[in-house]
Amino acid sequence: MFDPRQILQANAGFLGGVDDFQAARVVLFGVPMDWTTSFRPGTRLAPHRIREASYGLEEYSFRLKKDLAQVNFYDWGDLILPYGNVHLALEIIEKTVKEILQGGKIPFVMGGEHLITWPIIRAVGNCFPDLVVLHFDAHADLRDEYLGEKESHATVMRRVVEMIGPQNLYQFGIRSGTAEEWSFATQYVNFHPEEVLEPLKGVIPALKGKKVYVTLDIDVVDPAFAPGTGTPEPGGVSSREILSAVGLLQELDVVGFDLVEASPPYDPTDRTSILAAKILREALLGLGGTGPI
Repeated sequence: MFDPRQILQANAGFLGGVDDFQAARVVLFGVPMDWTTSFRPGTRLAPHRIREASYGLEEYSFRLKKDLAQVNFYDWGDLILPYGNVHLALEIIEKTVKEILQGGKIPFVMGGEHLITWPIIRAVGNCFPDLVVLHFDAHADLRDEYLGEKESHATVMRRVVEMIGPQNLYQFGIRSGTAEEWSFATQYVNFHPEEVLEPLKGVIPALKGKKVYVTLDIDVVDPAFAPGTGTPEPGGVSSREILSAVGLLQELDVVGFDLVEASPPYDPTDRTSILAAKILREALLGLGGTGPI
């Protein structure tokens, strides 16, 4: 029987977590993987640094008027993955998420590169067949293949679409991609390029009552606010706007969340890791107590 505890490395937990896995409503874990990164590697270092950055925050959110003491979440540590073996790593990620879901808990994941979202959604989608995915990113990630590979950070949303159907993918903040990706997105996907907050407000009423998975690439935020990422793309949203967007998600039935593509080596100021930690705090506060899955 698969036992994720055999491949998890314990470390200092994220701010405000509880010590009891069984009692937790939400399970947070890190996936230190950046093996298909095509420009600047380093995202495998993000989970550890985001945890460290979280201790610079308060447990209370002025925005949501809630405290992490009200959220029963457990930080399980980081997966220990076979370096360079992409397919086995994806299998381990999927099995870990499946284990969390079978326990009636909500998976929250810190990447790592964006490809890690694919096995997570495979597990969540098999649990919830009518799953809707909200994707916040600078890049469309809709290529059918990249450098001959079907499983890549640049193809992750195309693989997701093949599973859940394009009508169930909502993309926000996209401002980079190929002509083919643009054509595919505008024809088939719920596509909201460049903008985040206003289109999100517009679709939330239609998504109420649906099972929703959220994947947030930190590069949806402008590199002026979040320079520590592998493929920075100018023209993004502000840190305030993305935090407001995450706050809106508390109106939805979110059954999983990931934050990916933070890359600490490219931000000596740590403002990207601090922003990532605050996004996770707001997400835990807004999404962590939504009731039974």
